Amino acid sequence: DCAGVTCIFQNAGEEGQDPLRLMKRLARFTYLGDMLRGILRRASRPEDIESAKTAGEHCLYLTANGVPLPERWDSAEEELGYIRIFYQLGIRMMHLTYNRRNMLGDGCAEPANGGISDLGRMAIAEMNRVGVIVDVAHSGWRTSLEAAKASTRPMVASHTVCDAVQHHIRAKPDDVIKAICETGGLIGICLIPGFLGGTGGITELLDHIDYAVKTFGVDHVAIGTDVAHTSQHSAAENRKITSRGKRRTRFGALWPEGALGGNWPARASLAWTNWPLITVGLVQRGHTDEDIQKILGRNMLRVCQEVLTD
Repeated sequence: DCAGVTCIFQNAGEEGQDPLRLMKRLARFTYLGDMLRGILRRASRPEDIESAKTAGEHCLYLTANGVPLPERWDSAEEELGYIRIFYQLGIRMMHLTYNRRNMLGDGCAEPANGGISDLGRMAIAEMNRVGVIVDVAHSGWRTSLEAAKASTRPMVASHTVCDAVQHHIRAKPDDVIKAICETGGLIGICLIPGFLGGTGGITELLDHIDYAVKTFGVDHVAIGTDVAHTSQHSAAENRKITSRGKRRTRFGALWPEGALGGNWPARASLAWTNWPLITVGLVQRGHTDEDIQKILGRNMLRVCQEVLTD
């Protein structure tokens, strides 16, 4: 309630394509929704957002950090059959790739910057047919561009930034953003300091929003927070947890050296308790009430209404 957020898209799938791994994490969020009835509900249709708000509840749209593929390779149709299954289980948005290359396309961390594969095009067509939002937030630039050209429904880069404002492998250049917007989709500006640049705070967040609105139009801009700022006490608290030893880095989530980290003096301004100040900042920068409503949620609601099917 303090953050002023009533609905979020929640990643309920591990980074990758393994259906069993995806299902285990999805089960945890399904259970969470069941245990918090009256407080939190899982959304499956656009009207669930509005009905939850009317009832004074919060809601989650569940997403996956990958398109589920059994990887038996008997047929392309069998590989893509899990898209429909996970839609039936509640998933409403899927990353085409994570950071690295998979059988659908290249992630943002691949230096080759390859495009989508033939199977990737088939996956996009199936997601369009079923009613799953295509997300290229972690995909490479060429993969993102070709995905936008292949999609017949609005698609998104759910949490990214504008490369014209701050260069980063997780940013999107103007031609890619333009292609996404031409599908009727949008980009969500994230709250990760290293992606935003500068002092890594709310000022830079507003700079990216301003640039996107002026360049691509307010109907195609949203906020895609991703991870929130953690308090100065979180590291000390985490040290109290018994260590399980050194964690292995999964290939799909492998970041190039230097892509993360850094000193961002204003990062605390992005803490979830400060999110109402985003609205204040948009007002101060001259955005109208109608446009602010679009940025804060109505644009994403529109995409849901145009993509999600019963």
